[in-house]
Amino acid sequence: METGEWPVGEVALWRRLAAEFLGSAFLAALVIGSGIAAQRLSPGDAGLELLENAAATAAGLFAIILMFGPVSGGHFNPVVSFADAAFRGVSWRDAAAYLPAQVAGCITGAVAANVMFALPAVTISAKSRATPAHFLSEIIATLGLILVIFALARSGRTRATPAAVGAYIGAGYFFTSSASFANPAITIGRIFSNTFAGIAPTSAPSFVGAQVVGGVLAVLVVKTLYPGITPEEAADVVVPHAAGAARDGAVASAARSAGRAGD
Repeated sequence: METGEWPVGEVALWRRLAAEFLGSAFLAALVIGSGIAAQRLSPGDAGLELLENAAATAAGLFAIILMFGPVSGGHFNPVVSFADAAFRGVSWRDAAAYLPAQVAGCITGAVAANVMFALPAVTISAKSRATPAHFLSEIIATLGLILVIFALARSGRTRATPAAVGAYIGAGYFFTSSASFANPAITIGRIFSNTFAGIAPTSAPSFVGAQVVGGVLAVLVVKTLYPGITPEEAADVVVPHAAGAARDGAVASAARSAGRAGD
């Protein structure tokens, strides 16, 4: 493969964009909807509300990645897409195309969550989260998320990625003061719901800035820890898709044939 060649090309771009839009919409509906439900089920108990929100997010994110990952890779996050482009798993052009699909999906999901719970379709959040502690938390949350994804891709354990990502984000609700958004698209989507999981528009820029910083740091750390990461391995982010899935199938078929030959 020549330098700069994009290894994933079996699925049409519009199909991948549709998968990223739908996956992002489900993600936002999941995060915001479970937050609204938690507030109603456990009023006045912030710890229990957060636990319910985190548990639903962790389990739902696992399922969403499995649903849409085989088409687009299951990024649902611009930082993941651009980190993948940095390792040549996707092209920069397509990473840029993913971004508006992801943001639009998260906004759509936020509106859907509001409507599902009989709230106005759009309610701008008043929940301020802009503090130095939140900024640091989002850097660390995003750094960890990218490391989880690319460490598993580099070590050939992408089958575990949906569960690992869900577990990491679920844990991040508690080990970071920001509740581990780790995603510019979901940050923007949360603006449109003045509920438990919302974020005020004035707080969103600092969160997005921290997530970008965390993503850049993560790419540097991944290159340090895994200097030999290849475009083929990067193409398996978040889960194998298109050419990556075909390659894995060919390897498995060859292994089965070799096993039969040895019988």
